[in-house]
Amino acid sequence: PSFRIRMADKKSAPLPASSGGLMRFFEDETKGFKLDPRIVVSIPISLISISWVIDIFLAP
Repeated sequence: PSFRIRMADKKSAPLPASSGGLMRFFEDETKGFKLDPRIVVSIPISLISISWVIDIFLAP
C-alpha cells in the first residue's frame, strides 16, 4: 500500500517550466562553422554595395 501511495505522489508531481527544454537545447554545442552574426549580416550588405558601385561606375 505505501508503495502505491509513493507512486501516485510521483505521478502528481508538478511538471518543470516549459522554458527548461529550450535552455538545454540552446546550450548544446553543435558541430560546424561558427560565424559571428555581424559577419553574416555584413557579407550580403557588402555584396549589395559592391554591386551598386560597379553598376554606377560601369553604366553606359
